[in-house]
Amino acid sequence: MKWLCRAMELLIGAVFIYAGVLKALDPVGFANDIENYHILSWPIGVRLAFYLPWLEIACGLALLLGRARDAALAILAALTSVFIVASAVAKARGIDVSCGCFGHAARNLSFAWHLAIDAALLVAMLFLFVRRRAHL
Repeated sequence: MKWLCRAMELLIGAVFIYAGVLKALDPVGFANDIENYHILSWPIGVRLAFYLPWLEIACGLALLLGRARDAALAILAALTSVFIVASAVAKARGIDVSCGCFGHAARNLSFAWHLAIDAALLVAMLFLFVRRRAHL
């Protein structure tokens, strides 16, 4: 079971590093993606677009390197939860959003697929977090 948890950490870390790098390479495009949700003002969205990718990369690296795993899992789970709620609110308001989390390849995925991927990541992170806390 320990190797499975480590494999999950490596996979989640790699996913967030990949997503963070894509967003860090195009912060203005990411700011536009944030703006499409119509939840935050443009200045706040721009600040987040320059900050969040690096937070995702740092947390992903922490998982890959096995350092500060609990903190990394907690931060990434919180970010994923906020994203799921923001996506659901935007969808309920009739706003068609493309998250831009995984570059242009993911733009072809449906809303349901985006939610399924995010929910799977969130469940995996919560499982790992609870499991790690139970063993401490």
